[in-house]
Amino acid sequence: MDKIQMVDLVKQYQAIKNEVKNSMDEVLESAMFINGPQVKDFQTNLENYLNVKHVIPCANGTDALQIALMTLGLNPGDEIITVDFTFAATVEVVHLLGLKSRFVDVDYDSFTMNIDAMKKALTPNTKAIIPVHLYGQCTNMEEVLNFAKENNLYVIEDTAQAIGAEYTFSDGTKAKAGTMGTMGTTSFFPSKNLGCYGDGGAIFTNDDDLAYKMRGIVNHGMYQRYYHDEVGVNSRLDSLQAVVLNAKLKQLDNYNQQRKNAADYYDDKFKNHSSILIPKREKYSTHVFHQYTLRITNGKRDELNTYLAKKEIPSMIYYPVPLRKQKAYDTGDYIDSDFPNTNKLIDEVISLPMHTELSVEQLEYITSNVLEFFK
Repeated sequence: MDKIQMVDLVKQYQAIKNEVKNSMDEVLESAMFINGPQVKDFQTNLENYLNVKHVIPCANGTDALQIALMTLGLNPGDEIITVDFTFAATVEVVHLLGLKSRFVDVDYDSFTMNIDAMKKALTPNTKAIIPVHLYGQCTNMEEVLNFAKENNLYVIEDTAQAIGAEYTFSDGTKAKAGTMGTMGTTSFFPSKNLGCYGDGGAIFTNDDDLAYKMRGIVNHGMYQRYYHDEVGVNSRLDSLQAVVLNAKLKQLDNYNQQRKNAADYYDDKFKNHSSILIPKREKYSTHVFHQYTLRITNGKRDELNTYLAKKEIPSMIYYPVPLRKQKAYDTGDYIDSDFPNTNKLIDEVISLPMHTELSVEQLEYITSNVLEFFK
């Protein structure tokens, strides 16, 4: 059996190796490293895949969030509602821009924004909501969008872990993650479901005016060379990364299906176990399993983590410290009892290997050892 990886990008590369190499050679021979035709091709291809009017490629997923917020013309002190249980990139851009985060709890089963907590966080200073589609499944976007419309709020979807997931509204209409709010953002970090071989990101929107403004911001605020109409940044997706993303985008649905197949295997082995809770799959969203995350309810999560490492099975704990307790973001304004689900999850979650190259042999080894631990 091959060594188990948390994410196996080496094996994944073998299937697209020739296409990537040939296309990279074209970039190298043309020397069009920035804003080459490959970037435009990827932009168009992703617009078509997502069924969204505008994709604005940029340098990374954190920049995507920052640029999205910059576009909205917010003022220092304006408040952004987002979740306490996620990676810091979601909130660091809020603080970099002089805005204020309002952290809320997540649902215990789905790991996504708790709608009641979101509603309670509203103040006269609230201007936007950033729902995070954590681990590969959409937040309850119908509830988020209705609340945002009632209160004249922007919605910026953090889709870094859920690209390709599909949301179904109560009337039966469907939309891809990242295309439902005012804007959506994503990361193309190598380990993502759609990842490049370096850093990359993108913003999505159906709003023509916002798209125009973002296209200026990503390029130093320029629409015409040396004429700076906006305060901008330098955040562009390079042509070599676009080559990789173009090759992988063709495979994204297949990649996500392979992840789902692995998740189905895990679910079948762990269902009904007294100390293990498997990920909930909401009816309103497909799940693309960027991570496969269990909850260990008997207080032995850390012991399991250590045990698996001895068995050469990688595992990860995302995220052990909530954002409200991080030194950079701890304002002292929060009450622990307002975060009952996050408080449980930080002690219970553990993510198992999840990628497109997992074999049945590897899955059997992983699951059998997890179950052996609890005997």
